[in-house]
Formats: sequence, C-alpha cells, structure tokens
Amino acid sequence: MDPDLPVVRVSLWRADAVVLFDWLMSVDLDAVPIEHPAQKQALVDLLGRLEMDTDVPGVTVEEIAAAREDVAKDMGW
Repeated sequence: MDPDLPVVRVSLWRADAVVLFDWLMSVDLDAVPIEHPAQKQALVDLLGRLEMDTDVPGVTVEEIAAAREDVAKDMGW
C-alpha cells in the first residue's frame, strides 16, 4: 500500500470478515457483476487486507460454518 495515499479504517465484526474472506477466496471475480474495473480491484484489495492484516486466513471449516450461522442470525430481511 502506498503510504502517500489516504487511508480509511473499517472495523468489521469478525464473523463478517470470516464470511467475506471465505467468499472472496472462492468466488470467480470475473463472474461478479461490476460496472467498472475499479470495483473488481477494490474486492481484490479487500481480500489482500484480510489476508495480511488479520488472522482470518487461518480459520477452520468449522469456524467458517459458525461465522455463517452468526452472520445469518443478524439478517433483517
């Protein structure tokens, strides 16, 4: 990351981070509908931050399943 670029800090519930990381690792980003190439790059950048700045890449299959359950409980729709 270029230290001269402005940075925004985002806090995520760990379960959300686990679900997002698992999805980003498994999804075909070429199949995700985008309007601009920058959207795809932003998803790749998010994946990179989750890989480098968190312990999420080391989660187990059981932890992923539990995170999915936790996140699904909070669905308001």
